[in-house]
Amino acid sequence: MTPETPKLIPAPLSAETAGGPGFPLDAATGVEAGPGAERTARWLRTAVGAATGLPLDPAAGDARRVRLRIRPDLEGDEAYRLTVDAERVLIEGGGPAGVFYGAQTFRQLLGPDAFRRAPLHAGRVWEVPAVTVTDAPRFRWRGLMLDVARHFMPKEGVLRYLDLMAAHKLNVFHFHLTDDQGWRIEIRRHPRLTGIGSWRARTKTGHRASPLWEEKPHGGHYTQDDIREIVAYAAERHITVVPEIDVPGHSQAAIAAYPELGNSDVVDTSALSVWDTWGINPNVLAPTDTTLRFYEGVLEEVLELFPSRFVHIGGDECPKDQWRRSPAAQARIRELGLADEDALQSWFVGHFDAWLTARGRRLIGWDEILEGGLAEGAAVSSWRGYAGGIAAARAGHDVVMCPEQQVYLDHRQAPGPDEPVPIGWVRTLEDVYRFEPVPPELTPEEARHVLGTQANLWTEVMEDQGRVDYQAFPRLAAFAEVAWSALPAPAERDFAGFERRMTAHYRRLDALGVAYRPPAGPLPWQRRPGVLGRPLDGPPPHR
Repeated sequence: MTPETPKLIPAPLSAETAGGPGFPLDAATGVEAGPGAERTARWLRTAVGAATGLPLDPAAGDARRVRLRIRPDLEGDEAYRLTVDAERVLIEGGGPAGVFYGAQTFRQLLGPDAFRRAPLHAGRVWEVPAVTVTDAPRFRWRGLMLDVARHFMPKEGVLRYLDLMAAHKLNVFHFHLTDDQGWRIEIRRHPRLTGIGSWRARTKTGHRASPLWEEKPHGGHYTQDDIREIVAYAAERHITVVPEIDVPGHSQAAIAAYPELGNSDVVDTSALSVWDTWGINPNVLAPTDTTLRFYEGVLEEVLELFPSRFVHIGGDECPKDQWRRSPAAQARIRELGLADEDALQSWFVGHFDAWLTARGRRLIGWDEILEGGLAEGAAVSSWRGYAGGIAAARAGHDVVMCPEQQVYLDHRQAPGPDEPVPIGWVRTLEDVYRFEPVPPELTPEEARHVLGTQANLWTEVMEDQGRVDYQAFPRLAAFAEVAWSALPAPAERDFAGFERRMTAHYRRLDALGVAYRPPAGPLPWQRRPGVLGRPLDGPPPHR
């Protein structure tokens, strides 16, 4: 009988199974790390050791070992080769990241119980099937954006999502830390940003058109030590954390804390509070030297905490009405010799592009930063479809493709009113699986500017971790395969084969405690005993 091909997510370049016995993992098995692979060995002993109850001691006397090695002749730092037979497990990576991804695949081969935090059965025999896996990622930027401004996620939840990212070989965590509804990062020179800006008096519930509010405060923030812990935890998993500090729009929380940042000549900024609803807020930063110096101070502390080459400055959804009415803003436009308010925003972005460049960093922003001219060194997160990314790539700027029509995971997963708080376009698991990050309009030279892709989780309608899980999974698994694997054109992708592999992956998600959306058939709240699939009368209980 031919051995079954392992059901791996994301799909590797190749997985060749072999006949005969696999590798037994037991108390005599050691994990041995070569130079540069020590970090992954530590992770493997912690994660797999907890699930199996095995010590995985490097000094184990048995000759059977899990060996981790750097092999520079593999294609790229993230490439790996995993070889398993009855006598050994050899995980070789082009660099430390490749070794780590090989270890993630090894964990999948052990079975779903390898994703638990404690062994289910004492004395269990663990066996890894004999196989050779050769693999490397398609894109270097495989990202997840998590919005913690609309609904705060405590630190433990963020660390959990870093583990979920690592399990799916995602490597960029875009951390959306500030918005109108909350400021989530401690800035020591400006303590009111969290003292005032991290809490709102009430929270709007439901989708954007809903008139309902919860009459209770909502908030929270991360201390600088929390941020250091998150960044270090991510680095152990070869994930880069890219912070987002929004300017000049999406800034009411900051203005509520420091009214001098707003356009006080046209609005009473001292009367503003942290915003308690969703949508596009008219209150934007004033284009003054005071504002520039304030945010330079903010970014100085941000750069101390985040080693990422990229820093995201938002730049999206910046209404210009206050600038049009503000005598101070109009005077600034004349002083700078600018054409209009779009050019004023471009000047604002360009200032921070130059400021970050001078400090060895790179600015990235949402595709509105194209309006009025793109700052020379800036990269673009293309969210309003593909057009912004195409324009930026053709102009020689790097791009991360994250169009809302394809990879905004806050959007509903099925038609009709049955989804909890249905918003946006319907994007099913198959829709996400058939997403193609590189537009066919780009030439091969232009396509080199597509750094990769990213899925976005905006949390207006995700009030807790369970709702985040429900919106993210299983679609994030499909997205991870798009970002990692060498898939054919969208119409030619084997979605049925992906679904078959997902049957094993759902058991891994169960072990990880992920509250994913049920993959098929009637949802739980649509079922009645003895009447499978008949919808309940009225809305689902979450709404």
